[in-house]
Amino acid sequence: MTHYPLKIGLFGVGLNTYWPQFEGLQPRLQNHVRMVADKLQRPGVEVVNLGLVDDIDKAFATSHSLRRADVDLVFLYATTYAVSSTVLAAVARVKVPVIVLNLQPEAAIDYQRLNSMGDRTRMTGEWLAYCASCTVPEIANVFRRARIPFHQVTGVLHGDPHVWQEIEGWVDAALVAHTMAHNRLGVMGRYYNGMLDIYTDMTLQCATFGGHMDILEMDELADLCQSASSTHIADKLHQFANEFDIQSDCHSHDLTLAARTAVGLDQLIEKHQLGAMAYFYQSVPGHEHEAIISSIILGASGLTSRGIPIAGEYEIKNAQAMKIMHGLGAGGSFTEYYAVDFQDDVVLMGHDGPGHSGIAQGKTKVRPLKVFHGKVGAGVSVEMSVKHGPVTLLSVTEHSGGTLKLLCAHAESVAGPILEIGNTNSRYRFSIGARQFIEQWNSHGPAHHCAIGVGHVADRLHKLAALLGIDCVQVC
Repeated sequence: MTHYPLKIGLFGVGLNTYWPQFEGLQPRLQNHVRMVADKLQRPGVEVVNLGLVDDIDKAFATSHSLRRADVDLVFLYATTYAVSSTVLAAVARVKVPVIVLNLQPEAAIDYQRLNSMGDRTRMTGEWLAYCASCTVPEIANVFRRARIPFHQVTGVLHGDPHVWQEIEGWVDAALVAHTMAHNRLGVMGRYYNGMLDIYTDMTLQCATFGGHMDILEMDELADLCQSASSTHIADKLHQFANEFDIQSDCHSHDLTLAARTAVGLDQLIEKHQLGAMAYFYQSVPGHEHEAIISSIILGASGLTSRGIPIAGEYEIKNAQAMKIMHGLGAGGSFTEYYAVDFQDDVVLMGHDGPGHSGIAQGKTKVRPLKVFHGKVGAGVSVEMSVKHGPVTLLSVTEHSGGTLKLLCAHAESVAGPILEIGNTNSRYRFSIGARQFIEQWNSHGPAHHCAIGVGHVADRLHKLAALLGIDCVQVC
């Protein structure tokens, strides 16, 4: 698969009238732009630094350079005052979100040093190096009138953690948007009959996030499973033993069947170059397809932990949510309400089927189940709780008006008794309490599934939604 790096355009704006008037101002501001470019560098990101744009000719050239470079995001550094005609000409044709950096070099002007210079020209030049805020209202006015989406980061170039946290947040969000735009999501089988809340418009998903939906055949997975070699099956069993805590009552036949299915699933993912998948299937009693779908959990859990989220019940929206959470480094495991513990004021959440071992509290257990509730077959399943500590819930929610939004919440995964039933399940405490969380979350009309990830990442989700042009609602 071709790799496309995230491309970030960067340029500073100033006014060329100043340069002959104030010695040293232009190179000083050019150096500020280079400092930002250096700090934007990271793996998977290509920074296109176009320097200091200070007149209309450079603005036109910048516009063409940004388009040729195919940038995904533009950081516009207001280094000092600049006329808005220059700024507009530089970005109007680029058609990507713009982050306006309103950064002055230090937290405050050294008034005593400036006032002791004894030369009002030099004093004015020193002030102009701090004059970023002067031009931002003008830029904002013109961008609003020109319908150019923009966002702001205000602060100090040196020694301001807030600034770099915000900038890194925008880059993180852009990386996720970029990943989603190039992601291939496989869908295999059909919806769980009657779950109207999870039905979704695949065209809307592609129009919002980009990417590609690849509709898969169950017969293809069956052929790949049948052709799995004994060596590959043995290797997969060894992988299971390393990744999971396999309980002593698990039958070797069930584990071998799960390994065979996992080998076939790995090959299916590789063949179609998938970055995520949603599935559901029932077949008929005794059919080989029933055996495959009832033995898919361990292989799907392993892929989820390796950054290829697998969502059951054909939950395309939640496969998208899980992929977003993985892109933010939070993991992303499939979950739903289980029950409420009103005595401890926690919500019990989990799901049958695949889990994310990478965010588990301890090693994920593998248990045998005589029945998969609400589904066909029997076999081995996974049981885990999400790591204790801060977590984020995310739901990709479809509006009645034909748009998507992100719904998220912060919580804490806390210790306590769980249901040892061979499913993923955890205890979550919310700052607004269990009762209020449930009512507020439900009021936004989510599907009954969501993705859970470790850490508090709602700030990134808000930025991602802004880049995508959709809403993001945070209930707590």
